[in-house]
Amino acid sequence: MAALNRSLTSFYRGIIPDTNALAEALPALPETADELRAIAKILGAKSEDIKLGEAASVTDIKHERLSNYRVVYFATHALVAGEVEKFANVKAEPALVLSIPEKPTEDDDGLLRASDVAMLNMNADFVVLSACNTAAGDKPGAEALSGLARAFFYAGAKSLVVSHWEVDNDATVELMDGLFEALKANPRLSHAEALQMSMLRMITNSSKPEWAQPQFWAPFVVVGEPPKH
Repeated sequence: MAALNRSLTSFYRGIIPDTNALAEALPALPETADELRAIAKILGAKSEDIKLGEAASVTDIKHERLSNYRVVYFATHALVAGEVEKFANVKAEPALVLSIPEKPTEDDDGLLRASDVAMLNMNADFVVLSACNTAAGDKPGAEALSGLARAFFYAGAKSLVVSHWEVDNDATVELMDGLFEALKANPRLSHAEALQMSMLRMITNSSKPEWAQPQFWAPFVVVGEPPKH
């Protein structure tokens, strides 16, 4: 997943984001469709439950009955806020980049911000943010990402998978496949245990020995666990 070489703040004109410029600058992620389909197959999800391209919009997410889903999975770009004093002391919220409309509006400019997430009605055991940290200021670390994570908890998510830095596309697919395959084989595993098993599988993968390096699996962590029934 490629990084963006400009800070998120450079895409702001005052307090308004220039999402058209952002759309042009962000690299496409066509492989995320395969990632979503692979996870959906493991989970036994229906094809209509997979939202790709224009169907993955802020408007659709806001109106989707997310409380009906046990697993909610985002595979896209993530933006973290830079130094807030760079643009009139207005805080740039961390956000997920969804489908950017041709004519952005105040309600839908393509960015699902932390404040939008917090207003969602979720009841998911697991939310996966398989997203690249693609636009950051001088301090792009955990604080901004944890703000996005907290928003999902406010919305009703019980457990999250988040990444702390850029990750390799193929390795991410392998890691997430292993995580959900482990949970399918043994539902009594905690999410953290399932992620650990997937990481160990990557470390011992003889066909991809380079994946034993932490850069390929260490970015992802589990935050929170759903209650056991």
